[in-house]
Amino acid sequence: MYYEKPLLKLERLLESYLTHAPRGFGQFLRSAPSWITQKLHIPRELDRGLERRYRGRYVFTQHHEAHAASAYYPSPFDEAAVITLDGVGEWATGSIAHGQGRELSLLRELHFPHSLGLLYSALTYFTGFKVNSGEYKLMGLAPYGRPIYRDTMLRELVQLADDGSFRLNMRYFAFDRAQVMTARAFAELFGGPPRKPEAALTQREMDLAASVQAVTEEIVLRIAAHAHALTGSRNLTLAGGVALNCVANGRLRRESAFERIWVQPASGDAGGALGAALFAWHALLDRPRAARSSDSQQGSLLGPAYTHAQVVASLQGLGAKFHELPDEAELCERVAEQLAQGAVVGHFAGRMEFGPRALGNRSILADPRGPEMQSALNAKIKFRESFRPFAPAVLREHVHEYFEWPEGLDSPYMGFVAHVRRDKGLPAITHVDHSARLQTVDAERHPRFHRLISAFAKRTGCPVLINTSLNVRGQPIVHSIEDAYQCLVSTGMDLLVLENVLVFRHEQPAQARQQTPAVELD
Repeated sequence: MYYEKPLLKLERLLESYLTHAPRGFGQFLRSAPSWITQKLHIPRELDRGLERRYRGRYVFTQHHEAHAASAYYPSPFDEAAVITLDGVGEWATGSIAHGQGRELSLLRELHFPHSLGLLYSALTYFTGFKVNSGEYKLMGLAPYGRPIYRDTMLRELVQLADDGSFRLNMRYFAFDRAQVMTARAFAELFGGPPRKPEAALTQREMDLAASVQAVTEEIVLRIAAHAHALTGSRNLTLAGGVALNCVANGRLRRESAFERIWVQPASGDAGGALGAALFAWHALLDRPRAARSSDSQQGSLLGPAYTHAQVVASLQGLGAKFHELPDEAELCERVAEQLAQGAVVGHFAGRMEFGPRALGNRSILADPRGPEMQSALNAKIKFRESFRPFAPAVLREHVHEYFEWPEGLDSPYMGFVAHVRRDKGLPAITHVDHSARLQTVDAERHPRFHRLISAFAKRTGCPVLINTSLNVRGQPIVHSIEDAYQCLVSTGMDLLVLENVLVFRHEQPAQARQQTPAVELD
């Protein structure tokens, strides 16, 4: 299975280029070589990647069909409404579907260039962040601003209907014909040119972020209301890049008519591969589907893992000094002690997470109680913008004590924002609007992480840890033992846990620390 149909996508690109000829000709020249040499020959490329060991036929699903399948089939629901929203696939930019048993039926679609994902990316670009990776920065910046441009956006940029469908006024956008997201009219409307990357943030950028976030939430809520009316379902599942907007998801949970919501943890295009496979298995091959109460994503821990022997061999090859603790209970106690004393800990254990969120297996962990930890992590460990918040990982059985969150409800994949209870005093994970991107940790999905937080809670009385991704800025979450060790010796991290091995930074050879300049973590 392949998660989109190349010929349909090429049709959309060619039509866009022809519509804006001759202005679109440069864009066409830039993209044509990759289409001619690779993108129109997906079976050949797959044969090459699989070393011609696969003898079956290749089946292509549509992009949003794959997103919808990734949202519905692993969910804990026998029946659910399905909403997908992203930039663009072939022609579709969003859809509503209905899943029942093994059946998945498409009900509505939005089409290019009218795209919520591209609207959000246009503001990401205009406020000086990188498109397709900086959208979460825009979401984090929004609480610092006021939505003073909301009405202007809904009047000038977006023609919004009651059912959530909309049309963008393409006078203000350029993504359909150029390499930039916004047109000159956009800058005239919002008081000047786009912010240059890395330039100082001004109140304008903060207010633009707050405004597009408000517009996004309004659109998502209307689409959800329409999906509920079409399906009559009590359950909702979400996928596509916009489904990673956990602030909008938080409002869906609080304000929509749906009783239960499940968000695909790999909501972006990576999850399309999973969705394509599940669509083939259930919808095309007619294989049975049985919903599990805790979902069938297996904690989204679908990536590679390393054995203790591999860890030891790699560390020996690096010349590292380390301590082996084969008893996991003892190891969790030792790590909890370090965390309680203010150490910043990299935790690399078990299978790697599938999706953009670190869920405890490739994470940087710290104590959330001190007001200095948030700024210290941003300044000395993550080397990133000071406004960006950190996520809390909390034992599921205690979530309602620390957050405004219903007892017994899960958020295992950081899919929702919740408000922090003001009497609990967790400044390092509390955003300026008293919110936090919540991860509930249970023993079934994330057993090792649950034991570690439990050991910290026993020692401190606090069942919450800061959880942020273990990675170099601009790079994906670390994949190898060598990558994790590099993060340790080149940043201000204190301790790295590799399976059942402890590696303290201060014990590492001076040569390793001196020859490796500090790098930025994301």
